[in-house]
Amino acid sequence: MAIQEGKILKSTGKWYIVELEDGTLVDCRIRGKIRLDGLRTTNPIAAGDQVELTDDRDEEGKGVITSVKERKNYIARKSTNLSKQSQILAANIDKAYLMVTLKSPVTHLAFIDRFLVSAESFRVPVTILFNKVDTYNEDELFYLDALIDLYENIGYPCHKISAENALNIDFIRDEITGNQVMISGHSGVGKTTLINQLDSNLDLRTGEISEYHQQGQHTTTFAEMHKLQTGGYIIDTPGIRAFGIVDLDKEVMSHYFPEMRALLGTCKYHNCQHLNEPHCNIKKAIEEGNISESRYQTYLQLMSEDENEVHRKKEF
Repeated sequence: MAIQEGKILKSTGKWYIVELEDGTLVDCRIRGKIRLDGLRTTNPIAAGDQVELTDDRDEEGKGVITSVKERKNYIARKSTNLSKQSQILAANIDKAYLMVTLKSPVTHLAFIDRFLVSAESFRVPVTILFNKVDTYNEDELFYLDALIDLYENIGYPCHKISAENALNIDFIRDEITGNQVMISGHSGVGKTTLINQLDSNLDLRTGEISEYHQQGQHTTTFAEMHKLQTGGYIIDTPGIRAFGIVDLDKEVMSHYFPEMRALLGTCKYHNCQHLNEPHCNIKKAIEEGNISESRYQTYLQLMSEDENEVHRKKEF
């Protein structure tokens, strides 16, 4: 019995689609229980994982995954408000694209910041895609430019796009070539529309916006990785309404905010938490307008959350 290697294209929690090195697709299941790095996760294997499987098939004709290879990185979030377990959204990511919309649906700044903090903690570079720019009025475009200034000054590349009209998306196709990337955001922001535009061979189902919640219908239930004609893979994640941060040490929370990280070691006290301590240079930078108040508010929220509390009733 020989061992084959492949990558997970889709995980449904019980069954997996694996692409072998020769491009063959195999439906698989897990043999026994797989625990990774001591993580308590709802899904031990995620889209993007490299796995080993036997070359024989079980009685149902399914392949059998025997192990998961060490991950370069991954992005995870709390699986539910009350759970201490995490949900791994994707693994082995060269870049993440966070799609943001100002309306239909609204993406709150706290959601953006929480996603960025999580990506920083897992060392995943992020580009922010501001979608549906063709639908915004003059005031909304003015606000959008202010947001782009905010996040680009921190170090996150930002782009105005229209997935619906294929506006300003060619650079994404170029960046994906030869890489494995992830696309995330609320339901309804246009993730699936964008993926369809990036590859004419793909015809993924898109959903309508819920008028009641102004959120998209969840057309993507499980993360799925798509191979593009031009080379590279793009992982489409389920629409996320809330982003619970997983097990970050509050003592080093500021390390995951690049604008705060740049000032670390300059406060009077070496263990300054940038809350109420005197002579805090990060608080001074906020007062002087060099660090965004909205970003600092997210920092305060993360610092005040208890691991055992319901993870915020408001959707971020």
